[in-house]
Amino acid sequence: MAFTIRQLQYFIAVAEQGTVSGAAQNLSISQSSVTEAIKELEGDLGVELFERHPRGLNITHKGHQFLRHATKILADVSDARRAFFGEQAAAGGRLQLGVTSLVAGYVLSDLLARYRRAYPGVEISAIEDNGDYLEHLLIGGKLDIAVMVTSNLRDRTALQSEILEVSAYRLWLPLGHPLSGADIIGIGDIASEPLIMLTVDEIEENTGKLLAAIGAKPHVAFRTRSVEAVRSLVATGAGVALLPDLVYRPWSLEGDRIESRDISGSLPVVQVGTVWRRGSGLPQAARDFIGLAQSQRMVRQRPEKIGR
Repeated sequence: MAFTIRQLQYFIAVAEQGTVSGAAQNLSISQSSVTEAIKELEGDLGVELFERHPRGLNITHKGHQFLRHATKILADVSDARRAFFGEQAAAGGRLQLGVTSLVAGYVLSDLLARYRRAYPGVEISAIEDNGDYLEHLLIGGKLDIAVMVTSNLRDRTALQSEILEVSAYRLWLPLGHPLSGADIIGIGDIASEPLIMLTVDEIEENTGKLLAAIGAKPHVAFRTRSVEAVRSLVATGAGVALLPDLVYRPWSLEGDRIESRDISGSLPVVQVGTVWRRGSGLPQAARDFIGLAQSQRMVRQRPEKIGR
């Protein structure tokens, strides 16, 4: 494989922005440069990273998988560069950090590990809570920064955010479920299925909206705040789940297999990012955290809806 760092940057920008035009504008380059880079990358990998349609682009499942690898590659490159700035990294300071339950173990853990390696002299204190409370703490100056779901921020006038992860919803099924053999699965196909509902962040609200759009009321078999509980319940056949691909893992804690399938139609995405109080004088430790996060995602603006 002969893909370049630049191609990875362009790919991540398109994945985040949802359009070639949006990525090109964000990167300050021509659309043809972005299009050519994506085609070359797909040729090197031998897979389609995006589905093309009249309204724009949809990232494929293979694309989602490669997005994780691309992000890690760019993060490792950033770490390598930062290794030459030992004196700056050794600087002290304090970082007051907040995180929501959904992203604590799926986004923050890797980011925080990289930050600790880059800035070992910074004292970090972290709190996990719901998004509304973290917004309250940010606005009140009790937190420097939070890593949380940004697609449902309540007070956008007082808060500023940067995207770290964009994750589409997929259907979780137990091994051998009848729907696992279907060529295409639509929202209507799961309307009568018992649902295992995750009740953190915006998950329950989005799932309810999806089913309400086809006139169906969710048939909730179990509500839980634990992703691991969802895995176990789905794996043992207690129901199915609609969850962002961000938290998918193919096995439950008991070792039972979980399948994940695409759902046809227009589904929401979960946006996860860093959030801080707009206009605040952030301490250097917080600015360094934001800078490291930005280098991981190579994005400067919130993504737009898919379209031309």
